[in-house]
Amino acid sequence: MSNSGDDGRAAVQAVMERYVDAVFNADIATLKEVFHPQAAMCGYLGDKLLIGTPQPFLEDLATHPSMAKNNDPFRGIISGVGVMGRAATATLEETGFFGAGHFVNYFHLLDFDGEWKITSKIFASL
Repeated sequence: MSNSGDDGRAAVQAVMERYVDAVFNADIATLKEVFHPQAAMCGYLGDKLLIGTPQPFLEDLATHPSMAKNNDPFRGIISGVGVMGRAATATLEETGFFGAGHFVNYFHLLDFDGEWKITSKIFASL
């Protein structure tokens, strides 16, 4: 995805939409595509602090794919995107992930030769 013709917002928005669709569908292959191989993922699940890579998240999602579509269906709303050159931020609010309440996620993305990749995700459950 190139950011030519705009400031990159459309391309970053598209990456985030792919992320949301992939989480909903437990599409691990697509999630591996949108994350940079050296991405970091940190945050709180309740009082529990998690610091590492997206790998545990991907493994967990792969073992419980039907839980992403339970009675409280997963929804992700991209509430903000900011781009400055080849760096970007995105804010995503999620509800219904594995039956949990509400998550707020902050993403950092970089443009690697025309392809935006998520380099970090910080999250908190509310």
